Amino acid sequence: MSNSNSGVARLTVRLGAIAENYRICRSLAGRAVSGVVKANAYGLGAAEVTRTLLAERCETFFVARVDEGVALRPVAPAARIFVLDGARAESLPALIAHNLTPVLNSLDEIALWSRGACGRDAAVHIDTGMSRLGLPPAELAVLSAQAGQRLSGLNLALIVSHLACADDPASPMNATQLARFRAALAALPPAPASFASSGGILLGPDYAFDLVRPGIGLYGGNPHTGHPNAFKTAVRLTAPILQLRRVDKGECVGYGATFRVGRPTALATVALGYADGLMRALGNRGVGAIGGHKAPIAGRVSMDLVSLDVTDVPGDLATSDAEVEFLGDTVLLEDVAAAVGTANYEILTSIGARVPRIHEGAQ
Repeated sequence: MSNSNSGVARLTVRLGAIAENYRICRSLAGRAVSGVVKANAYGLGAAEVTRTLLAERCETFFVARVDEGVALRPVAPAARIFVLDGARAESLPALIAHNLTPVLNSLDEIALWSRGACGRDAAVHIDTGMSRLGLPPAELAVLSAQAGQRLSGLNLALIVSHLACADDPASPMNATQLARFRAALAALPPAPASFASSGGILLGPDYAFDLVRPGIGLYGGNPHTGHPNAFKTAVRLTAPILQLRRVDKGECVGYGATFRVGRPTALATVALGYADGLMRALGNRGVGAIGGHKAPIAGRVSMDLVSLDVTDVPGDLATSDAEVEFLGDTVLLEDVAAAVGTANYEILTSIGARVPRIHEGAQ
């Protein structure tokens, strides 16, 4: 029953589903829709995702780091690219040379950009309750009182804020932040506004303003845990079975002997481990799927391998060389995140670089 397999894990990115999710966001928001492609488009390939969104007439993109914007500019030469990290003295040359638009997070950054950027576009970020980046209330009060002076050296292209609890539509924090954002907009010179990420889009039109910024929704994740997912599955993580074996009742599986079989058991050893991004916390609690049939992970996830109990999977499916899904149509992104007590964002961004990305429908 033992056999070897030279196959490797792969991450299939369905660009057609990402395009469909973009269209869903546009329909739900009724406003302009940007693409959040920071962190290499959540690990899925920023260049390929950006080309897909450009074909959907997306004109605006958000990244986190200046280097991400520099890398994206040749892919989207005419697009607006906002850099969420803001502007620092050392980043000014790259921001200007590559026509990147910083999201300014403080009065100091506003002053720096006003002095050095010769009237170029910038966004201003207002902290409405996240207490992370953005102008806090005291700095907003100064800016609103001195807007003519402090904003004279730049073109205010966008005013943004970010929801802390958009994943929970019942949270009173959403309405609190909405009221604070509206008050900030009323106190500042007129400019387009952006408030909603994927979860915010689902909160309704009051949160849409002029531009929405979907991220996880584009990639098929559910922004509202516990509610039906409005978006299409866009990612599938698979790996081949390397070896099949049968073990007797009472035998142990994996490091630490944390799994002891309670019956004669069929085991499949699969070419995927925590070095590939299959989180070690999934040991004895996660699943893989073969032909739509779920099989529990048996024992710990190791660096390069994981074992599944395939006793209840039909024998014509659980074969050497068979493909096992660890994320996709049967093993849902939200279920994997729940199994390890984390967010669906982390599951995607943790998939390792040695797993090849296969882009279905690439331009």
